[in-house]
Amino acid sequence: MKTTFGAFGWLAALWLAGTPCAMAAERALDKQVVVTATPEQVWAAWTTHEGITSFFAPDAEIDARVGGAFHIHIDPLAAPGSRGADDMRYMALQEPRMLSFDWNAPPSLPQARQQRTFVVLRFEPVSATETRVSLHHTGWGDGGEWDKTFQYFDKAWGVVLNNLQTRFEKGPKDWTDWLAQLRQWHEAEKKAETKKATGQ
Repeated sequence: MKTTFGAFGWLAALWLAGTPCAMAAERALDKQVVVTATPEQVWAAWTTHEGITSFFAPDAEIDARVGGAFHIHIDPLAAPGSRGADDMRYMALQEPRMLSFDWNAPPSLPQARQQRTFVVLRFEPVSATETRVSLHHTGWGDGGEWDKTFQYFDKAWGVVLNNLQTRFEKGPKDWTDWLAQLRQWHEAEKKAETKKATGQ
């Protein structure tokens, strides 16, 4: 009896026969940290203004619902659109276990910044007082500023998760020195622009 395979039948037959199929692995960043907090406490850190400003950035706009604002202002003194993760949105929320949001490149990488990537966070209790935070960042393009953006966040997410860990060990982050440094940068930038405009 002759057997006729459809497209899916051939794929199944190849898989069952153990024939290797060449598929490129999706590039992703994966980071983990264990924090001294319950999943509920970690959830609040990622879904409230008070929580975000306690470890992630000095200011934010937070509306923890599907499609709600997840605007992280690393530089709240900058012009709108250049403050950090401007106009990001929560994509999915499963309290207190999982949340996801879209993400963009920093302003210093304008081509990649026009695109969006995706971050998934999972909160798993490892004891009565500890939670494992797992971060998965995917949706990357290839070449050019994409590679630079990937390298940037490979370091940046480690810093963010370390700040989260420190927040629950020592308390909320004090952004005073960071904001003072930002003011100096912006003042220097304005002086340079004025000097250029007047030809001095």
